[in-house]
Amino acid sequence: MKTPTALPLYYVGLMSGTSLDGIDAALIAIEKDSPPRLLATHAEPMPNELHHLLLTLCHAKQVSFAQLAAAEQAFCQCQARAVKQLLKPLSIGSEQISAIGSHGQTIEHAPEGHAGGPAYTLQLDNPSLLAELTGCTVVADFRRRDLAAGGQAAPLAPAFHQALFGRASEHQLILNLGGFANLTWLSSHAADPVVGFDTGPANVLLDGWFALHQGHQGGRFDQDGAWAASGKIDERLLARLLSEPFFQLPPPRSTGRELFHMQWLQQHLSGQEAAADVQATLAELTALSVAQGIEQLRTNDSPVKLITAGGGAHNSYLMRRLAHHLPHAVFTSPAAYGWPEDWIEAGAFAWLAHQRLNHLPGNLPSVTGAAGPRVLGGIYAG
Repeated sequence: MKTPTALPLYYVGLMSGTSLDGIDAALIAIEKDSPPRLLATHAEPMPNELHHLLLTLCHAKQVSFAQLAAAEQAFCQCQARAVKQLLKPLSIGSEQISAIGSHGQTIEHAPEGHAGGPAYTLQLDNPSLLAELTGCTVVADFRRRDLAAGGQAAPLAPAFHQALFGRASEHQLILNLGGFANLTWLSSHAADPVVGFDTGPANVLLDGWFALHQGHQGGRFDQDGAWAASGKIDERLLARLLSEPFFQLPPPRSTGRELFHMQWLQQHLSGQEAAADVQATLAELTALSVAQGIEQLRTNDSPVKLITAGGGAHNSYLMRRLAHHLPHAVFTSPAAYGWPEDWIEAGAFAWLAHQRLNHLPGNLPSVTGAAGPRVLGGIYAG
């Protein structure tokens, strides 16, 4: 008599990164002894008004509770639309979803605290309302348990990278180029710990500078890095940017808009730079800081497999600069594993929801610096 095949479990992951361009929704299937499978995706655009409000909150010195409530409500409604649009063309109803993993929108991330104050990380979210609007169980607030255990609370994706890309036969590097760039090192030796850390800014400064000088032409980002490619790298500006102490910190390390923002960039400008040259230099800053991070991990000159993900993987100019600085790297798309570049982060939070419901750790202490493995997130029943 045949043993019945276990049905897959369905999870939805919601991710809104520091670029604030929209909410990525990914439906994944999890089956025993198999890597997570990506089944469907939907990108819900961030309304201009909400985009502006969230950007204001990220840099505000004073915030009213009314502003926070309005942003949270609008953000949650956008999340619910993303879930409904994701499931609409499918034969999978909300009652079949084991849980939604909601990252929320990071407003500020300060794992070292400020001026001697406590460490904190703040993700704007309303999982109770999201559960009401979708009828699904929601898992949220993933970062603060790792922070409470002495960790950086970021990056969290490396544990998912291990589940998705881990191969015993070869070393692998996963590079995520979102608002910020982060690396995950997966060794072919099972005893070696996973290593992961933020290398520095990626799209956050590129998008900000583009919006300031080219935003009137429409669009929120430099398509294919065409504007950056029209400029020249300013070596003196690049040296000033790289003098930021963050780039010399050893892992574990993480960062965000609270350090790398437009005011930070303006402080390093002389006022004589051409706008396109600044864009080219910002791309070089990302490429060089990523390359320096990879060099910290490599132990020899043998080729390294580099799986590139995130919106920055579509920036042709940035990818050319990365290839220039990483002559030993073999660039690979995650699509070879069934996961297109744009959906790894959303998939990670779907997988983290699965970990939470099954009382399994979601962090990697070797990445975040936490005191030990921890079950992450709170559960809000649908």
